[in-house]
Amino acid sequence: MKDYYKIGEISKIYNIGRDSLMYYEEIGILNPIRDINGYRLYNISDIWKLNLIKELRALNFSMKRIKQYIDNRSIECTKDVLNEEIELIDEKIKELEKQKNNIKRRLNNINDVIYKSKLYEIEVKYIKSRKALKLNGNISRDEDVDFLVKKLQKEYEDKFYVLGNNSIGAIYNIEKIKNSIFNEYKSVFCLLNEEDEKYNLVLEEGRYVIYTYRGSYSTNKNYIPKLLEFIKENKYKIKNDPIEIYKIDIHETANSDEFITEIQIPIE
Repeated sequence: MKDYYKIGEISKIYNIGRDSLMYYEEIGILNPIRDINGYRLYNISDIWKLNLIKELRALNFSMKRIKQYIDNRSIECTKDVLNEEIELIDEKIKELEKQKNNIKRRLNNINDVIYKSKLYEIEVKYIKSRKALKLNGNISRDEDVDFLVKKLQKEYEDKFYVLGNNSIGAIYNIEKIKNSIFNEYKSVFCLLNEEDEKYNLVLEEGRYVIYTYRGSYSTNKNYIPKLLEFIKENKYKIKNDPIEIYKIDIHETANSDEFITEIQIPIE
């Protein structure tokens, strides 16, 4: 075994970039000597530090904390670091459990939509007020809706996910609907939990005429006139812009025949 290793050899052995090795040198963790040509030579007796750095960085220890430990190692310090590792691992386990439960909820959402949706039936339901995040943008194509949804998700990425989310929708322009234009929207939104405090839209409490259908968004032109006729026949009055909610959409399937969309029209 050699007494010294060049930076390229160390970088390859430990899969650590040269910039990182030079940073460790800069903060005083590594202290390579120089050969007659000015190349860095790492003493094999200092290489153990890289093992520690790799382990502790994997657990998100700061370089400041790592250097502090390396400079002041003792049995008690090592026990403290190992206890810190346990705490960090416990935090990771909690976070992974949270992610796992979130994914389970999304799977349940998809299954509920597929197996419990009442398709092609006009219903009148009373719905409580709902908080939502909204992003305005007059749009007239399905692709525009998808683009705005992505933009909304990016703007509020800490608030909601896309895959398996059956609470994302768009707000129609009622005036356009009255003129038989069924593909123009004022905005997109994502419904939130009741306890959420950061929101910019409230969908009012009250009765809604609801219709759920399977297939391409463009087929809504076959269903909205039926809903308007139902509202007229039952002497209801449209209170506000209708909405549609994408229960299953392009995020879950590339097959538009599998899309499931729910139209909701607020009435009085």
